[in-house]
Amino acid sequence: MAALTVSVVSAEQEVWSGEAVQVIARTVEGEIGILAGHEPLLAILASGEVRITLASGEKITATANDGFLSVENNSVSVVAGTAALSA
Repeated sequence: MAALTVSVVSAEQEVWSGEAVQVIARTVEGEIGILAGHEPLLAILASGEVRITLASGEKITATANDGFLSVENNSVSVVAGTAALSA
């Protein structure tokens, strides 16, 4: 399966970055799933989880508030006012 380059950042720091096979995030229009080959997209984030699935099957979860999600050329950027990895 093709890889996505993913970056999750807050106003203060980079929270997580790396390669993944899937990203699921909550937007103001509902939850969206991103896989490799996704059409370019710009969406407004709703407060909630960003779930990232790695090629190994490991799942990373971050909480993000007040920001946007951008997808272009298999690159996913989550830019939030506040974001942190969930335990």
